[in-house]
Amino acid sequence: MLDNNQKLETNILNSVVGFHDAVLKKEDLEKNGSDFREGKGLVKETIRSLHPKRIHLRVESIRIDTPSTKTLVMVPVDGNRLPPFQAGQYINLFVTLAGVLTARPYSISSSPKNLQSYELTIKRAEGGFVSPYLLDDVKIGQKFESTGPMGSFHHNPLFHGFDIVFLAGGSGIAPAMSMLKAFLAAENPFRFHIIYSNSYENDVIFLDELRNLSLLHKNFILTEFISREVSPEFKGFKGRLDIVTLQTLLSDVSSKMFYVCGPTPFNEHCANLLADLGVKSGRILIEGNGPPPKPDQLDGWPSEIHPSSEVNVTVGTHKSFKAKVGEPLLNSLERNGYFTENACRSGECSLCRVKLKSGEVFSPKEAKIRKSDRKFGWIHSCVAFPITDVEIQL
Repeated sequence: MLDNNQKLETNILNSVVGFHDAVLKKEDLEKNGSDFREGKGLVKETIRSLHPKRIHLRVESIRIDTPSTKTLVMVPVDGNRLPPFQAGQYINLFVTLAGVLTARPYSISSSPKNLQSYELTIKRAEGGFVSPYLLDDVKIGQKFESTGPMGSFHHNPLFHGFDIVFLAGGSGIAPAMSMLKAFLAAENPFRFHIIYSNSYENDVIFLDELRNLSLLHKNFILTEFISREVSPEFKGFKGRLDIVTLQTLLSDVSSKMFYVCGPTPFNEHCANLLADLGVKSGRILIEGNGPPPKPDQLDGWPSEIHPSSEVNVTVGTHKSFKAKVGEPLLNSLERNGYFTENACRSGECSLCRVKLKSGEVFSPKEAKIRKSDRKFGWIHSCVAFPITDVEIQL
């Protein structure tokens, strides 16, 4: 008879896509034997299907969530099942605008149990280049190319446990929604507390769905924060999340796993609050949400340099072009016709790294540059801001 830990382990394994099929295949091989000729090339094909470099998607439907947010329901062009993903992961969506090939990462807000479609919940970014196009111009039936699912911001039941607190700001609720759906569809016991902060009461994504689910499931708790004016009917907290309120909401933080996703200032604020609560860094996962919009306000930025200043960027032996100091180098490269592989656009994945031959760039702390990269002059172009003339090698 299985004990509780064995039952939990069995439930976790059975929730892994393909695990049950692998067990049946193992049993068949043990019974009948094989010289494995029938499996030639199967491993390569399996890896390609699970981790494709590119996916071709079509917009099947568009849902209006709030005045600033829509969800694009994307299905595979070839009609096959989409690659599996972990709740919390994202895909990088490629678009060509005004002759510029660029991409943006969007968390998948749908359940990982549904591989017929990916739902991308997109909020309008103030002064954004891509989000206005996706929200205002994209039509049903339009086709896109994307990467496969990726990212380390996801729930790992073996290491993270099932007592989860998710601090979400604005569109940072998208990966939280995917996690919630995954938890509700699984057999494992869990406790999921979403602390959700927004600026305006009429612009809260998934609000009705979240409230209804919190009423139906006692192990899902929703706490709402609105920083601006609220109606008399609002029953959440007004203002920003603070240490005193967080202490009243949470008990025994040492046993919990914390996820944080939102705009960069929100992420930094939450990280400081959790540190003040005594939460160990290994119990916190923070999802980067693009480059800092105001790099000149970060620690280490040279005070004498204005973000609107321009410098020269030279790519190898090619011609130079002008770039704004306050714009990420990757954006400047794309606008001038240079493409480098990229995914997260927040400094974590390192796909967009380029070699800095000369000059100086400002890299915020979110640019997780490895020691070896620093030694040999590699930078993450998505969060690198050229503060002098630079020469780079792609």
